[in-house]
Amino acid sequence: MMPSPAHSDPSPPNSQVILQFLSSVLSQRGPYAEDTKWLIRQHLVSLTTAFPSLVPRTATFTHNDGRSVNLLQSDGTVPMSFQGVTYNIPVVIWLMESYPRHPPCVYVNPTRDMIIKRHHPHVNPSGMVSIPYLQDWIYPSSNLVELVRNLSVMFGRDPPLYSQRRPNPSPSHNPNPSPSPSSSFGRNSANSSIASNMGAAAFQRPVIPPRGYPPSHTEDPNEVFKRNAINKLVETVHNDIVGIRKTMEAEMEGLFSAQGALKQREEELNKGLKEMQDEKEALEQKLQMVLMNSDVLEAWVRENEGMISSDFEVDDAFECVDVLSKQILECTASDLAIEDAIYSLDKAVQDGAIQFDQYLRNVRLLSREQFFHRGTAAKVRESQLQAQVANMASRISQYNNG
Repeated sequence: MMPSPAHSDPSPPNSQVILQFLSSVLSQRGPYAEDTKWLIRQHLVSLTTAFPSLVPRTATFTHNDGRSVNLLQSDGTVPMSFQGVTYNIPVVIWLMESYPRHPPCVYVNPTRDMIIKRHHPHVNPSGMVSIPYLQDWIYPSSNLVELVRNLSVMFGRDPPLYSQRRPNPSPSHNPNPSPSPSSSFGRNSANSSIASNMGAAAFQRPVIPPRGYPPSHTEDPNEVFKRNAINKLVETVHNDIVGIRKTMEAEMEGLFSAQGALKQREEELNKGLKEMQDEKEALEQKLQMVLMNSDVLEAWVRENEGMISSDFEVDDAFECVDVLSKQILECTASDLAIEDAIYSLDKAVQDGAIQFDQYLRNVRLLSREQFFHRGTAAKVRESQLQAQVANMASRISQYNNG
């Protein structure tokens, strides 16, 4: 992946302009998730506060599949210390669509007179940066400020950029010209050696304004006390701000964890509620069926109340619809009666009420009769099934003819 070229401004905008810019960009729809836009804004504001040279912007990023999307980026330089001197490495930090749940993409952005060091352990030939902090990115504790600090340490151990050596102009056109020293490093031999191997245009030593002294070269004690008090106050406020920020980050991480747990519980509750609603509907259907059956039974009792006499036969209460049904009812009743008789014989022989040979003889006779009833019932069921099939076939034929 190669990012679109980015151009840095001579001076970064002030914090108010940055806040307005971020609020305007993140108030629009996409490409970032709505629940992470606040955290993205905080990350960029903290980065600009800690490293004013990195300015948030929007630019077009082209993926490998040719898809282009407008993303946020931090464009500028990362300070690094090399051999006791501070230099600046030009970089572009892209906030991908899945940020901050996934790490950003970092690219070294060399100027025209720089080249990327070959076989660098953390920067590939295209400029893409890969360091352990990016590989071990953890949401939501990882952030851009710590990322840039890690970049500064890694670049200080092994600078990723070098300046291209250019021949000094001479009338004889010497084929093997020596590299020209960079004026930005002064005349010191150690600095000249660094300038000949590293990108002097990018690794510029910061300009420190000279300190002014009174003409008498003596300081007023009141001024010294005032300056020390201001420095102490500034240091105290800075420490308080750092402590408050750490506390807020810890609270925010706890809130994110609680939010995840609450979402999981919400899903479980919704699932349980749906199951309970389904069970309620099933029970209501069963209740309606029970009520209907109760109404039918109550109506039958009302109709037949007072009709039962002392000589009433229980078998007469049920009327079979056809001969086969009556036959299978009789066979089933006989089968169950024989089953009860055999059970009673088992109990009698165990209690010693009858002799064992008498028990065997009776069981043999009852079993033969039970087998006969069961066989008859099986044949009747087969006949009923054939009758049902024939009935269904006749109905289908009538339906097709109609």
